[in-house]
This record gives sequence, structure tokens and C-alpha cells, in this order.
Amino acid sequence: MYGRDGNPTWTALEEAVGGLEGGMALSFSSGLAAIAAVLECLPVPGRVVVASDAYSGTRRYLADVAARGRLRYRTVDIANTGATLEACAQVVDTPGRPSGAPGDLGSSGILWLESPTNPLLAIADLESLAAGAHLLGMDVVVDNTFATPLLQRPLDLGADAVVHSATKWLAGHSDVVLGVAVTRREDVHAALSTRRSLHGGIPGPWEAWLVLRGIRTLDVRLQRSQSNAAELSTRLRGHPQVTAVRYPGLPDHPGHDLATRQMAGFGAMIAFEVPGGADAAEAVVARCRLATAGTSLGGVETLVERRGRWAGEEGLPAGLIRLSVGIEDVDDLWDDLEAALS
Repeated sequence: MYGRDGNPTWTALEEAVGGLEGGMALSFSSGLAAIAAVLECLPVPGRVVVASDAYSGTRRYLADVAARGRLRYRTVDIANTGATLEACAQVVDTPGRPSGAPGDLGSSGILWLESPTNPLLAIADLESLAAGAHLLGMDVVVDNTFATPLLQRPLDLGADAVVHSATKWLAGHSDVVLGVAVTRREDVHAALSTRRSLHGGIPGPWEAWLVLRGIRTLDVRLQRSQSNAAELSTRLRGHPQVTAVRYPGLPDHPGHDLATRQMAGFGAMIAFEVPGGADAAEAVVARCRLATAGTSLGGVETLVERRGRWAGEEGLPAGLIRLSVGIEDVDDLWDDLEAALS
């Protein structure tokens, strides 16, 4: 078999991730390669409804493809189930519906969800949205990177496909770039396999092995990171230099009750805001010593950044800081954050 079509190391990883998500997995060279492969299954012109604060790479990809007339998309607050389904209905009713081919995903459109979203940590009602989108003929894809399959299994809630940036929690050590797509539908799996082979978005066997190695410790890493995040979110909420904390585990988070029903835990991502805007947020990040300034997430180390510094994130609150909580001692982390804030 030609090496671009498969190898035993990919298979081992795909069996592991597929088992965790409850479907058939395919590995890709990056999370964005997996995202692109799924969206490339749309007929032309495709229709997409996506979270307004979805991963910036997803939104940049959609904007690029839309600019060339290959799809139309609209953004929506996916925490508002009614408004999201209304947007789906409007997209489906847009004139010029494409004719799908066998294996096409989203012949009437795709509802692209994240829950929690990146970086505002909004919670989507995945089961209700999947059911409503399916009634409109749309397929549903969920980026499950933040939750991981240990905390949330979107295929069980009605999604047609799931994607992961395995670079993050699955690999867990900030030393690999890789993506995964998972589905229970044979036609979608075959279409994604074709996209991977023809477009060349394949992972290296070494990278696949690193992710497989990381999955062996996913449970213990996630338990420690999540425990740290729960404690830090509570302490941050009481700090005088913090004006807002976004963490689904907090009782006053708008999606707390839904996350409690839908997830097996609240994850290890926190977003919080400081007064003084972008300059103040950058100063906090610069003064952290244990937490590392960095734009990735899901590793054993805590990473902190002002997310709004990146192109495409200008609409975020100016003082918003995103925190990917690692497995360090929680009191050491708090001492670091408190010193930076104070």
C-alpha cells in the first residue's frame, strides 16, 4: 500500500481515538487539516453556520473559501439554541442549493459547533441543536478539542462527525502537531479518507505515536488540570483585579447547568478579564513566571495569553486572558497569577 493511504501506527492511534469517541477515526497532519477535510466534503456552494467565537483557524478557513465562492457561512451565538436553529433554517432556505454527491457531508449545510467554545467558553446544547439541525437536513460537526472524549462524546448526542486538534489534550506534551476526525457514518469516513489521501494532509508515523503515547496519560493529566482549573477559577473570581471569570464549573456561568448535564467534567480552560484593557492584560501575561506565555493549550504546563492579540480575534473583550491550566501545584500557580495581577 502507498504510504499516503495508511500505516500501522496511524491505525493504532485511530483505533484508540475511535474507541474513546465511539466511532471510526482518521488522523491528519494537524487539527486544521482535519477541519479542512471535513469542510471539503461540502458540495459547492456549501452552507455553514458556525459559532461566532469558534477557533480562529476554522473561521479564517471559512472566510478564505467563502471569498472564492465555494461556500456561504454565517456566525451565531451557539449558546442561544433558538437563534442558532433560526440561522440554520435561513441558510437552508438560501436560493441556489447545491446538489450533493455520494459521500458529501452537509448537502443542505453543516452546523459547526464547539462546546465549550474557544476562547469564551460558551456551552452549546449539542443534543437539541443536533436534533434541530437534522430536521432541517443539515449535518452537525463538533470540535471536541476542549472537552476531550473523556468529558463529552458528541456522537452520542447526535453529531455526524467530531474533530480534534490532537496537538492539545490528546497528545498533552506540547511536542506534536496532529489532528483527528471521527464519525460513525461509513460514507463520511470514506469521503474523509479520500480527502486525506488526495490532499496530502497526512501525519507522520512518529507524530501519531507521540499522540498515542499521550493518550495513555490523558485521564490522569485531565483530572489534575481540571481540579486545578476549578480551584483557580474560584480564586480568580474573588480577586479585586479580575472583573469577570468564564469557567463552566462556576455556578454563575450561563451554561453551568447545561454543562453539568452534558459533560462528565468542566475541563481545564479558563478565560478571565482584567480592567485596563489590552495593555493591562499584556502586562499580566508578561509578569507570569510559572505560567508560560503561549498560544497553544492542553499541555502539562500552564499557558497564558491575551487571545485578542491575534488577527481575527479583535471582537473579544480587550482585557480577556485565556488560561490553559496544567498539572503544576495549584498553590504555586495561584501565587504566580496573584503576583502578576497585583
